[in-house]
Parts: sequence; structure tokens; C-alpha cells
Amino acid sequence: MTLMTPPPLDQQQQQEDDEMLVPHTDFPHGPQPMEVAQAETANPVDAQPVEDPPSARFTWTIENFSRLNTKKLYSDVFFVGGYKWRILIFPKGNNVDHLSMYLDVADSPTLPYGWSRYAQFSLSVVNQIHSKFSVRKETQHQFNARESDWGFTSFMPLGELYDPCRGYLVNDTCIVEADVAVRRVIDYWSHDSKKETGYVGLKNQGATCYMNSLLQTLYHIPYFRKAVYHMPTTENDNPSGSIPLALQSLFYKLQYSDTSVATKELTKSFGWDTYDSFMQHDVQELNRVLCEKLEDKMKGTVVEGTIQQLFEGHHMNYIECINVDYKSTRKESFYDLQLDVKGCRDVYASFDKYVEVERLEGDNKYHAEQYGLQDARKGVLFIDFPPVLQLQLKRFEYDFVRDTMVKINDRYEFPLQLDLDRENGKYLSPDADRSVRNLYTLHSVLVHSGGVHGGHYYAYIRPTLSDQWFKFDDERVTKEDIKRALEEQYGGEEELPQTNPGFNNAPFKFTKYSNAYMLVYIRESDKEKIICNVDEKDIAEHLRIRLKKEQEEKEQKRKEKAEAHLYTIIKVARNEDLLEQIGRDIYFDLVDHDKVRSFRIQKQMPFNLFKEEVAKEFGVPVQFQRFWLWAKRQNHTYRPNRPLTPLEEAQSVGQLREVSNKANNAELKLFLEVELGLDSRPVAPPDKTKEDILLFFKLYDPLKEELRYVGRLFVKGSGKPAEILTKLNEMAGFNSDDEIELFEEIKFEPNVMCEHIDKKVTFRASQLEDGDIICFQKTQVGSTEQCRYPDVPSFLEYVRNRQVVRFRSLEKPKEDEFCLELSKLHTYDDVVERVAQHLGLDDPSKIRLTSHNCYSQQPKPQPVKYRGVEHLSDMLVHYNQTSDILYYEILDIPLPELQGLKTLKVAFHHATKDEVVIHTIRLPKQSTVGDVINDLKTKVELSHPNAEIRLLEVFYHKIYKIFPPTEKIENINDQYWTLRAEEIPEEEKNFGPHDRLIHVYHFMKDTAQNQQVQNFGEPFFLVIREDETLAEVKVRIQKKLQVPDEEFTKWKFAFLSLGRPEYLQDNDIVASRFQRRDVYGAWEQYLGLEHTDNAPKRSYTANQNRHTFEKPVKIYN
Repeated sequence: MTLMTPPPLDQQQQQEDDEMLVPHTDFPHGPQPMEVAQAETANPVDAQPVEDPPSARFTWTIENFSRLNTKKLYSDVFFVGGYKWRILIFPKGNNVDHLSMYLDVADSPTLPYGWSRYAQFSLSVVNQIHSKFSVRKETQHQFNARESDWGFTSFMPLGELYDPCRGYLVNDTCIVEADVAVRRVIDYWSHDSKKETGYVGLKNQGATCYMNSLLQTLYHIPYFRKAVYHMPTTENDNPSGSIPLALQSLFYKLQYSDTSVATKELTKSFGWDTYDSFMQHDVQELNRVLCEKLEDKMKGTVVEGTIQQLFEGHHMNYIECINVDYKSTRKESFYDLQLDVKGCRDVYASFDKYVEVERLEGDNKYHAEQYGLQDARKGVLFIDFPPVLQLQLKRFEYDFVRDTMVKINDRYEFPLQLDLDRENGKYLSPDADRSVRNLYTLHSVLVHSGGVHGGHYYAYIRPTLSDQWFKFDDERVTKEDIKRALEEQYGGEEELPQTNPGFNNAPFKFTKYSNAYMLVYIRESDKEKIICNVDEKDIAEHLRIRLKKEQEEKEQKRKEKAEAHLYTIIKVARNEDLLEQIGRDIYFDLVDHDKVRSFRIQKQMPFNLFKEEVAKEFGVPVQFQRFWLWAKRQNHTYRPNRPLTPLEEAQSVGQLREVSNKANNAELKLFLEVELGLDSRPVAPPDKTKEDILLFFKLYDPLKEELRYVGRLFVKGSGKPAEILTKLNEMAGFNSDDEIELFEEIKFEPNVMCEHIDKKVTFRASQLEDGDIICFQKTQVGSTEQCRYPDVPSFLEYVRNRQVVRFRSLEKPKEDEFCLELSKLHTYDDVVERVAQHLGLDDPSKIRLTSHNCYSQQPKPQPVKYRGVEHLSDMLVHYNQTSDILYYEILDIPLPELQGLKTLKVAFHHATKDEVVIHTIRLPKQSTVGDVINDLKTKVELSHPNAEIRLLEVFYHKIYKIFPPTEKIENINDQYWTLRAEEIPEEEKNFGPHDRLIHVYHFMKDTAQNQQVQNFGEPFFLVIREDETLAEVKVRIQKKLQVPDEEFTKWKFAFLSLGRPEYLQDNDIVASRFQRRDVYGAWEQYLGLEHTDNAPKRSYTANQNRHTFEKPVKIYN
């Protein structure tokens, strides 16, 4: 399964996925208006669908790209394989700081029910300076009505896309390409893994395919599986609370089930909540934690020590002095080995690097106890290797230049047979037992397909070490050849074959994002022991019984589902159900049909026979039963409508269901009316004429705020309520002459309607009919102030709209702080007043609320505006879901005042001190940059009283703009861009006619990105004189930046235009490079200072609100 984001994500903090393949889920599917920029198709594919080629390239040129102010944008429609397609992009990201891009089936809303089409496709953003830097990602998908678009939520970082030096935007034009190949639809679900391979897969419960590939690998180590089966568990254990039992259950099902197996019990036994289950974790971390847990649970049992016996090896860390006789050694155990991929061509090269000797000399000498500082050799050698060798390949590394994790997709080979005794045991320590032959055979290859923040995991395994490999990809298991399992998982680059020669489809290389990240080898000499036979006798009897029972129940459910068309479910509601439910589970209508007795009856059974079953179940003789059909009224209430006729009762159950429920499901809902005689035994029901009306009665007590069901009565249509008051008082337990008020409960959707009944008007005149509900209460005498809800309508209004809201402080968004019972009809003012009252705050306008995103389980990015919503219900709704969480914060000024202000975060760079201070500036929205500068002057320390300040826009270590003092601040964006304030240097004020103001940026070459220029540090302006040489400019730069001589001598200087450096010599005239000509953005030409980035990372970032941490794996039980 390919990872899918939970739909729609306001704040998709966990999905910064470089490679995640998802349908875009921000908007409901359906016909949507095209929002088209000036788009042109370089290769319009206008052919009729029939003649259309099965693969083609579509090019979309988007002008004025940075000025697009739409959230999403569709391309023109193009035809491939007889189908209409279009590209969908989110220019500012689909709630992520990356460009989001998808391929969309253009006519999906109009296609027939059940449509499906399969396509392999790639999406590209063309680099218009160097085509080799074009960003291209490919995938495949079976499109259908539920997933009519598919692609990449995080296609490429917005910072790279919008940086003009990078070449993706030239003259503010972006070029997007789609290569689409339509393939025959593969019926993924019809594949029977057990039948085809003898093995079954694991269901993916949301971003857990990394766990699935690991579990399959462990399961296919039979010795491990046997040990798990032999862990002591009892029939009283609950799998979701016991890791051993959950793992035993999972392994048993993998061994004996015919269909894919769920992992929910196991993740529950880990103590994972649903949020954890949907988060991607490091498979090595999971492997270690799981093995540690099992090792712990095996202690004191017959299988104690199994984990160590299988997976534990030992190495020796040593430091050996060169000039004196001193050696320090330390033995350490390992369960897996982490091998470098970067700079290594294969596993042997990684092992060579692992045992590489490091020399400790010069400033790095070793302090030997009695010998002082000494030159020494430091290294690692292996004492012994385990029978099952787990190698973690370091595909993910931290890039210090870019301050982020990156995936290493380099080619890295691994052999089918691994000889760790090679070259006379070069990896072994002197203490190693040389009689053990360390020759290993490859058992499994775990693969990651995607980028650093997400993707898809699967495994190639050969369970019996035969030549036949199998691919375990979540639910699907397929037979594979050795080439697919080995060579195709080496990584590196691959040349795409031409899908359609002559159709502008030049072949080019692309990086393979699918590659091995973990290898499992089994030692040849231990092969027989580890690949052992595991059968039913290894499985505890209680476990076999439990799992067979589970299997039988599952089979029974499947059978019931298959035979569902032969049966009808009859749900029978009785007086007892109404008594039990009304005032507890429900307040409106009469009964929750899901909580009444249900019968599964064959459709051809005569209804009269069914009545005999009812007689057995409820002890009501057949002749005393009268059944009523329920009906859904136009006002959405559901009430008993009429009794069944003798003719209907003579029909079959199936015919009767069709009478009652023409369009709906396979259920028949009935109300069983039973009349009780004086001895409380059933008697024959009274005859019912058209004049008789069946009414149901609920009693309300305003003091206790309780509503309960008290019974039902037949009344005459021509009768009046006054005639039954004595009877109602008796039903309520009141005195016979107590005054009571009557109300009719009419409806409760979308709002409550409950009206007073005139006791002197006939039932018919009051429009009462069968199944109507009358609520009554004692007439209130005197003041009603002691009651919150003095009458039935106010109580029902309260019940309908009451809402307990969990409030959390925005600073601690995971912790409920307090709960308030509110009404959904409360206005904005009512809600903030109640919150302020609870917090003991005098001014409710200082409370600011933020709604909850039900999908990301985070606060929404934007707070609720002052009186921006009418009711509490509007604050709690998120798309089609309703939440019960609100976040609050206490402001220092009233919210209406704050909303009239623009808040900007400005980083002030001190002229002489090496410090940066962030200031929050709040000014009215109509203010100008000049006002910001004046406000800032009152807050900052200037180098002299007359210093002038300017405001700059800095983005990715480049200065993009000096703000004119007259510019309005309302449209300035400080979310992605850093606003920097600084004093204007004196040299710039004394600007000569031939002087030039140039941009100066720090840069380094990124080795991971084909020597691409990477900017870092603080950019600045510099005035250069007309004839100034580089040597003279360097003196001024060194003084300005206060760089020590020994470091400054290592710096190189270059003129950069569009990201290409031309290195300068000391005698070069710098100004001659900066010609007086218009360039698209002055930042495209700059003086570059090339050196390593030694500066500590700043404690602030351009955007402090991003959550960048990842939750570690925890198994709690």
C-alpha cells in the first residue's frame, strides 16, 4: 500500500513528504470550476480518443507564477489512451511548504459508476537553466471515483521553486510536464496471494507498511517464530494487552489463514494510540524496541535467551598506542549493524570502513593512563557474528549543510553470499573463534521507495533460502525473480526507455527512489537450525482453540454476509425498550433501534411462524401480539405508523419487508404492542378503529431536569385531552386532581419544535395521529427561577443543543485543561464570556479561540476571528466532522483591537554587536513601512542617535527586497520570508556617481546535489568603488565580518549569476562584473563568499510555528 494522508489536512505537520503519493484531499470531489492561469500547451494532444496514443507528454507553461493568488490550479485537459487528463497544482502547497502536484482524471464526475483506469506517470518541474536539475517524480495508480487524482503532496520545496537562481522560475514562468502511459487495468484485489504463493500478506492500518515488512521478515525466520509460539501465555490473557499473545496470534494467522491478516491487536499491545499508528517511524528503532520487549518477556521461560542466540554479535573497540606498550579494549554487543552507504560501493566496502583504523595524533592524541598523551590507533574488530545478521543500510543521513535529513539513493550492491572471513579474517579480532565459518546467505531485503519524510516499504524474502524469492507488499504477496530482489534494489540511476519514440519523449536518466535499506543474512552453518520446521504442536493448545474459534466466527460472519440476501433482520421494539432508553440514551423520538432485540429470519418464512419465535423469546402468546410498522415522517421523525393487517401477517417476512421499506436496507422494524390485564399478564389487544389514535407519553420533572417514558394510550380523535388528565396523573404517580401542562414533541431536526396543547381542543383538531408523542409536566405555581429549564420546550432545546467542550491552552495543544457545558446555539460572545468567567478574566475580548482540525489532531493554523462565527456549532465543525475541542489563549490587548493591527516579526541586526533580536511590531493595517521603522527605533539600541534604519525581505539567505518607506504593511508576508531591519551604513549614504551597491552572499557547494550552490548565513549589501580590486574589497569584508586571518585565507570569492560561480583573482576589478543592465531580480547577481558554515544555528527560524519534531516509537506494555 502507498501511504495516504488522512483527508483533508489543514495543518499537515507530519506529512512533509518528499515522495509521498497521495490523492489530493483538500476539497470534496465533484465538478469544480477551472481556475486557469495563462496556460499554453507546448504539445497539445488533440487527437480523437480512439486514435490517441497510449502514452504521451503534456507540457504546461504557467506565466506570472509567483503572482498566482489561487490555492489550486488546473491545466488544460489533454487526452492519453482515450481518456481526459489534467494536471492539478497547489502553487503555495496543499497545507505544506512544498509545491503540491497531482495527475487528475478531468471528467471523473461524469464517468459511469464503478469506472477505473490505470496509469504510470511522471510529473516534472523543468529547470530552464540546467535541464539535468529538473525535478521529476514518477508513480503509478489505479484511478477510480474515490481516488480520481494522485500524485505528490510535497513535490519540491517552495524555497527552491521560488528561488530565481535555481532556474525553476525564469521570467516568472514555470514549466510543468506530465508523461502519462495508460496501462491495462490490473485487478489488484482479485490476486489470491495464498493460492499463488502459499503465503498471505498483512493489512496496512495506516502508515504501518514499514512494520509489516519487518514482521514478515521475522515471521520467516522459523526459529524465531517457534520461540514466539513457546512463550508462555494463558487463555485469560487479552491479545491487545499482551505483546507475546498478540504476536503469537499474528504468526498463527500468517501460517494458517487464507487471507491477509490485520495488525491492530499487535499495535494495541504496543500501547500505540491511533495517532502513533498513523505516524511513520524508523524500522530499525521498531526492530530494536520489539526485540528488547520480547527478550524481557522471555526471561524466566523455556525460550529465555533466544533473541540473543539469534541476533546478538560482539565487537571489540580498541585503542592501541604506537610508541608505548599500552592497549585499551572494550567488548560490546550488537543486534544489528549500521553500515554506511555514502561513499561505499557495496557491503564489503562498508565493512572495510567499519573496521578502518583511525590515527589519534597531533591535537587529537590519546591520554594513556600512566603514559600521558600518546599517538595511537583506534578501531573496531568483530569477536563474533550472530547466526542471523541484520544489516541496517544508512540510506537516511543528516545533511549539516542543508540542516535537514536527506535520503541517499546512491547505487549500493550486496551479494547473495557474504563472506566475512575474507582476506584472512580482516574483520575479526584476535579473540575471535576462527573455527566458526562466517559465510552468510541472503534471506531478506527490506526496501524503501520514496523520500526522506515518507514513502512505502516492502520486503523481498526467500523463506526457505531456495532460489524462489517472494515480494511481501502489505496485503499482496507475489513470486519474484532474483534480479528484482537484488540488482533492482541497489539504487543509483536508471535510464528510462522511450515509451513512444518520435513523440518528443527523449530518454533520460532518473534516480531510483526504491532501494534496499535493511538486509538479513543467515549463517550457512546455522541454516538447518534456523530454517526449522514449525507445526501445530509448537502452538499452545489454548492458543489453537482461541484462534480456531476466532477463525470459525470470522467464517460464520463471512457466511452470513454471503447469505445476507436470503435473510431479513427484524428489529422488535417493545414498551420495555422505551422505558429503558428514554431519558438515558435518547430524549427525542421513542427508541434507538440498534439497541432492541433483533431476529435474523429467512425471507421465505411466513410472518405467522415468526410470531411463534417472538412468543418463545418474550413469553407473549401469539394471539396477544400486535405489530406496528414504523414510518419515517417528512419532518425526519420515526414513529409507529399503523398495525399490520391480517392479510400482511399471512405473507412471508421478505414480502412484508418490501411493503414496509421499499428503498432501504434488509431490515424490518416493528413495534410490538402488548396489552396487560389487571394481573399484569398479556391480554388480547383492543380493537382499533379509524377513530382510535395511539399516543405515547413522556413525563418531565423541571426540578430534577429529568424526562422519562410513562406509557401509551389509545384516545378517540373526537375526544379532548382534558378527558385523560386523571389517567395521566395516575401514570405519573401524581394526585388525580394535579394540574398538568401538555406539549406535543413535533420534531428535533434541524431544530426543536415542541408546542403547547390546548386541553379543551379535540385531538383531531390538534392534528394528533398514531405514533405522536405528548410530553407533560406539573403546572408551575409561582416563581420558576429555581429551574434552569422550567418547561418541556426549553428542556428539549437544551438537550438538543448541549455540548461539552474540552478547552486546551494553545501553548499545550495536547492536554485538556478544563471542560464547559455549553449550547451549540451559544453566540461567539456567550462562549468567550463563559471561558473568561472560568479563567477569572474580567475582559472576555482578550480571549482568542482556535478551532480543532479533526484529521491532524492539531489546532487549525488560523484562529477564530472576533465575532467571526455566529454560533459555537460553527467553531466545532471541520469539513464533515464535528469536534468537541477548542483552544484558547489570553491576549494582552482586546482581540478586536489586535485584528485591526498587523503583527510583524522583525529581526533587528545590530550594527556593531553580533546579535539579532526578534521584535514583534503591532501597527494598524493601513500603516506603512516608515511607521514600522519609527516604532522599531523606540525599541532597539542604535549605534548612534541619528542612525537610519531600513527593512529588508530575506528568503533562503538572499536579500530579495528593500521595502520603500511608503509601502503599506497589510500585504507584507512574514510567514515564509524573514523581515530584517538594519542600520544603513555610512558608506551607503556617501554614494559616489560610479559606485555600485552589490549583494554579497555566503555559499558552499553541495556535494549531495551535483555541486549545486547552497547559500547560508546572513546576506548583506556592500558598496564597491569603480576601480576597486578584489584584494581591496576582501579587506573591507574581513573587517566587516570580523573573520580571523587563518580562517579568512581559506575563503574563495566568486561572481555568481543565475547560480553559476566565476571565481575571482585578487587583481580582478569587481565592479566590471556587475554590469549596469537590468536583470530579473538583483539577487540573481552577487559576490559569493565560499567557505564552510561554522556558525552555530540561530535560535530562531523564519517560521517558528512549524512542528518539525517526530514522535519516537514507544511500546508501553
